[in-house]
Amino acid sequence: MTLPDETPARNPRRFWLYAPFVLALLLAAAWGGVWLHLRGQVERVLDECADHLRAQGYEVAWKSREVSGFPMRLSVTLTEPRIREPSGWALAAPVLEAEARVHAPGHWLFAAPRGFTFTRPKGGPVTVTGQVIRASLRHLEAHPPNFSFEGVKLTFAPEAGALPFALSSAERVELHLRAAPGDKGSSLLRVADAKGRPGTLWGRIAGEATIDIGWDAVFDHAGAFKGESWPDAVRNWTAAGGTATVKQAGITAGPAVLGVQSGRLSVDPDGRLRGDLRANLKRAPQALAAMGAEGVIAPETAAIAGVVAAARQDGEIAGAAITFQAGRTTLGPVAIGPAPRVY
Repeated sequence: MTLPDETPARNPRRFWLYAPFVLALLLAAAWGGVWLHLRGQVERVLDECADHLRAQGYEVAWKSREVSGFPMRLSVTLTEPRIREPSGWALAAPVLEAEARVHAPGHWLFAAPRGFTFTRPKGGPVTVTGQVIRASLRHLEAHPPNFSFEGVKLTFAPEAGALPFALSSAERVELHLRAAPGDKGSSLLRVADAKGRPGTLWGRIAGEATIDIGWDAVFDHAGAFKGESWPDAVRNWTAAGGTATVKQAGITAGPAVLGVQSGRLSVDPDGRLRGDLRANLKRAPQALAAMGAEGVIAPETAAIAGVVAAARQDGEIAGAAITFQAGRTTLGPVAIGPAPRVY
């Protein structure tokens, strides 16, 4: 018996063999296009921000710029960036690094691995280096945006010809700004285990002991704090009725302590601080004497204020009101100098 011929086997279809690879290549090409588009947006926003600031009188520049991080990150490296605002304050760094995830382009992390330099209008430049210098910025649409700065094991070195800076080092520095419900914002500052520079006021008061600084406050009308420059933003905020409520603040410099339990502050039209603080002072006569010796306040004024503080002491603690009004600072009934300038 003759068997029927078998149907020849067909060659297997190769489509499903190559399809995954083709799809992967198409997806990679599409993702590469998306990443290149995002890189272009980052470069465009940087240029637009720089041009906007220059139009307001700022000096903004960098030696070179590189945007990398494909495929999942946007990493920006600026070499020798510097910015200087019209009143003379300036920031510069050898290198500034910034990074955001592609899936979260509104959350940026910053680092200054080789430190940075800030310039005071009258005091000159101070170089800051440390084990960690980093910051983060997110929720850019909020008022204020969420901003955090952290510095660990910092050193402060005035450059040649600059005036001394109050601190020579700090174990940790933290600054946080947050938006809060009800058109409010919060600010928190912490300086821990700092050392006063010898020959300065803080060096004289603290001696070899450490200095700690704290500030915790909430400010209202946060949405009004905007403008083309820092003075414009403060004026707009003040015109809207903006005030800051101090929840807690203080400075500990060795044996001397200034502790603020409450207060409400605003800004006068001339840019000086306005309001009052309820404070407790420890070893106030000694601290005031040091301020007089350093010329921060007049020696005779320091002596009078010291007598008033001593009369109010219970042990080493004296309760007092610190008032900023009509451009003057008063400690209890004694005017001790001009009110601090905000701009």
